[in-house]
Amino acid sequence: FNHAPCCQIFIVGCCCLSYLEVLMQLQFNLALIKNYKSNSQKARVLTEDWVARHSYCPNCGKTPLKHFENNRPVADFFCQSCSEEFELKSKKGNFSSIINDGAYATMVERVQADNNPNFFFLTYSETYEVQNFIVLPKQFITVDTIIKRKPLGPTARRAGWVGCNIDLSQVSSKGRIFLVKNGQIREPELVHKEFRETLFLRKQSFATRGWLLEILKCLDKIKEREFTLEDMYSFEESLKLIFPNNHHIKDKIRQQLQLLRDKGMIEFIGRGRYRKL
Repeated sequence: FNHAPCCQIFIVGCCCLSYLEVLMQLQFNLALIKNYKSNSQKARVLTEDWVARHSYCPNCGKTPLKHFENNRPVADFFCQSCSEEFELKSKKGNFSSIINDGAYATMVERVQADNNPNFFFLTYSETYEVQNFIVLPKQFITVDTIIKRKPLGPTARRAGWVGCNIDLSQVSSKGRIFLVKNGQIREPELVHKEFRETLFLRKQSFATRGWLLEILKCLDKIKEREFTLEDMYSFEESLKLIFPNNHHIKDKIRQQLQLLRDKGMIEFIGRGRYRKL
């Protein structure tokens, strides 16, 4: 094995799966782009190659991921073991909460489908080393997180084309899972645990899932680990704006907290007090 500082070896234990040895190296293979001139092509080749060689499926822990055929709408990679699909977005420099994506109509159609993809977001440095690598599980991607861009002008090569952005500020912290954070590789066991923690959201109706996602975002705004029911009631007015047809907001808040408690995401500690887990 290469013992350079940018290499680390982890053993992944995933439920009943056998232990898997994952070698993740953060440096891109620059030999691949010797014959490329376009910066966008260089970035695509380098990042897709890195994911194919060094990533793993955060759902089941298996490696490597397989690349879809070119020009497939939305998805780039899939796991042969569990069939999870992933779209990769990457950029040089610091990560922004606004991520450029493709055609708006295609994206909206796909995120509402049963086989909508998870997202990988990757940032890399000037020296072509991975700095951040995040998975956004598909249950956190809603139409509200997809921002429609203005159509391209009449002089553009694709005049009238409408693109979109993904707004990560609309996603709970539970939906932003780092595989690599600030140049440090996180333990795959922890990534796997965090990814699996919210899979129950996929089985919820769109209405219930919408409520749970909003409650998780409210919890993010409470900085302390322990909080009270009154703390949650302070979001009543903002939740009314999101769910104008619901006239029992406080009841709904209590209902969602109970569901999150039953799923092991928060703990009820008595007298209207809760603890984040």
